[in-house]
Amino acid sequence: MGEVELSCLAYVKMYLHSCLFPRCSVNGLLLSSGPAGGAVCVTDCVPLLHSHLPLAPITQLALTQVDVWCSQTQQRIVGYYQANACASDSSPTPCALKIADKIAEQFENAVLLMLDGSKMSPDYRVPPIVMYERKDSKWVLKDKHTIMLRQWEETRAIASQMLESGDHAMLVDFDGHLDDITKDWTNQTLNAKIAELSSPANGTI
Repeated sequence: MGEVELSCLAYVKMYLHSCLFPRCSVNGLLLSSGPAGGAVCVTDCVPLLHSHLPLAPITQLALTQVDVWCSQTQQRIVGYYQANACASDSSPTPCALKIADKIAEQFENAVLLMLDGSKMSPDYRVPPIVMYERKDSKWVLKDKHTIMLRQWEETRAIASQMLESGDHAMLVDFDGHLDDITKDWTNQTLNAKIAELSSPANGTI
């Protein structure tokens, strides 16, 4: 499998999801709007759960709804992310492997991304992520040199700025949507805010 590029939008939302529920495991789906074939470009993510991660019916419901939305918006599910409740543990859980396997059935170059909670302080200099790829029916660590996060310094600054200003409270995961169906799990308002901060007009990128 080749290179994987992670967008500012996708990383910031994963980071904010984890920060919003610091004592919980959180998970979500990685999306791409790029063409099939070649490098996988993760352009967005959908935050799913912050409780009962192994609960299969809720996960299946979320996967189905996200899949339908993706087909309507010319996107596809290309991976899965998770942050464990224990900050020092960035190993994939059986739940993570199971969902990632399911995604890999539909997209062979799927990736499994674990957020490393022990390295998520704002001043940490490298992306706090551990990425896996599927080889011979097993999930193995991906070569870090094939993982790209362009403008990491700017992305890190945007994530920190949004956390400090309380914008992470804008994030809605699928769990939150199930509690209140008026809440938008596609996070269009948050997406617009991140796009505004990352626009060239602001001098951040």
